[in-house]
Amino acid sequence: MSPDLPPVVPSVTAELVGALPPRLRKRLDAGVTKLVARPAVRDGDTVRIAVDDDTDLVLHAPGGAVTRADAIRCGCLLAPDCLHRAAAASAAPVADEAPAGDPEKPETPDEPETAPAAEEAAEEDDAANAGRRAAARAVSDAAAAVLEAGTDGAGAVLQAELLHAAHTARLAGLPRLSAAAVAVVTGVRAARSGDPGYRLTDLAGALAGVLGVAHRLPHATGPELADLRGTARQPYRPDGSLRLYGLFSEPVLTATGYAGAVTWTADAEGRLYTVSDVAPGGPARATGAADRAVRIGDTSLTHRELSRAGLAVSGATVSPTGRLGAGAGVRAVRASGVAWRAEPLDRLWAVPAAEQVSRALNGGRDLLFLEATPVGAVRETTGDCLLADCDGLSVLLTTAHDDPSLPCRENLRLLAAAGGGRLRIVARLVPGPFPRALLLAAEHPADPDARVDLGLDRLQHADLPGGAVAPPARALPAGDEAPLHLLRRRVHQAVSGGRRVLAFAGDRPGDGARLRRAGLATAGDLLDDLHTAAADRSRDVFGRLLPADTDRFGRSWLAAAVYTDAVERALCADAWGATATEAPGARPPASSIH
Repeated sequence: MSPDLPPVVPSVTAELVGALPPRLRKRLDAGVTKLVARPAVRDGDTVRIAVDDDTDLVLHAPGGAVTRADAIRCGCLLAPDCLHRAAAASAAPVADEAPAGDPEKPETPDEPETAPAAEEAAEEDDAANAGRRAAARAVSDAAAAVLEAGTDGAGAVLQAELLHAAHTARLAGLPRLSAAAVAVVTGVRAARSGDPGYRLTDLAGALAGVLGVAHRLPHATGPELADLRGTARQPYRPDGSLRLYGLFSEPVLTATGYAGAVTWTADAEGRLYTVSDVAPGGPARATGAADRAVRIGDTSLTHRELSRAGLAVSGATVSPTGRLGAGAGVRAVRASGVAWRAEPLDRLWAVPAAEQVSRALNGGRDLLFLEATPVGAVRETTGDCLLADCDGLSVLLTTAHDDPSLPCRENLRLLAAAGGGRLRIVARLVPGPFPRALLLAAEHPADPDARVDLGLDRLQHADLPGGAVAPPARALPAGDEAPLHLLRRRVHQAVSGGRRVLAFAGDRPGDGARLRRAGLATAGDLLDDLHTAAADRSRDVFGRLLPADTDRFGRSWLAAAVYTDAVERALCADAWGATATEAPGARPPASSIH
């Protein structure tokens, strides 16, 4: 995946790859690799790539994304059904065909986008119709094929088939399934291109999400069906007048080619609201957006200023996730802000950490407002992180972004050197068997009335109290852990290496027994079933191997992934002293998948 190319909607990629003859499909992955190595020159909405000395490939992206196949033009002799056009679409980030809550097109209660959903719901019965069942089946088959091949084998052709299925799902009125399928393609491309932001855990979660939704859709009715279908765009509802206080800003940098900033605010009751500026772009846009004016009313406040000031809004419109609309009827003016330790923001830190984690695990906001004392830096394979004491609980604080153009990691290192001063922080929960969170903002180590946005502001050595120096990072002490990693490792290995990695005879047959001895009998059974499904290959009457049963392997893998996720949620809750119940829209029990 090349960040130099504009995002391309799934239907365009599917159309261009589908038009290739079989001989060119076999060369598509090589064509993508070759094209990505060529320099791309951007001129406004146009990106030009010199394929060779005599041939140029042009991508026209009005509004920041390629939305039509004829917007990709090539000057070679085989055009328009040439390899270069399909390779460019396959190398580009995936764009949303109808981005939810597009900041360039703010929604208001009067806009027509919110009406069709209500009309559709009134006209339909409770069961998914045949078209939606067929679309869900297509997405399930395409996603299972990607899982079968793994990231190593899921080339541009398999990706295009999943994008085609995603487009079909969107046309069938299944935006949630479509978005989940696109997320899988984005993760696969990030893995194959060596994107530093790629995380195997994220791709495994995306695959489990798309397979889980596709598995449940044909049998869902009523509210469950409405939840699984999702909404193409979030409706904005009137919320009267609001008095908001800035909390912090964070950069947004996605694998789909979007970047910008989001500023979090709170009202006097502690309800959270966000103001965002996200559009196609890279790290430079993420840092630059912080100094752009927020798009609400006539205020000239930038995101960086709003994070420390306040806002008075009249005629406010708010989405279900708390995002403020920017319709024509919204008015906003600058107001005074308050420090984190003053009312009304102080009440956010008064909620016990365990209660905040319970809220996050049960489908609420995943932001944590904690009192932390930096202990020092500890080493991990992904880089150093900050060990902090939060009321007697040791919490690992890691960076939200690893891009070197953002100051996250350097700020984290300096906070580790700040000494034992107690700081208020804002972090995002990372579910796992040990307390872990992404550090987003913190009080200034030398000035409690000031704050630092870890992804946008840059701390200096002079900011540390008493000229503190960062101690060398130390290894994290090993602790007792349930051997759930034996199952989790196989789930992740299948994502990267495909079915064949788990099909090898004699692949640690004792792992299932070890899980049972630890009291995880279901995990042992799921692991054994996963290996059996991976190795199950039938032969025809001549002894030749028949195609693998990707559906059975997909169901076995999904059951293992669902179980692992459920147990990890329980372990996370236990680590924080919280409680975890089944969140709304959560995946089905593993036992129901077979």
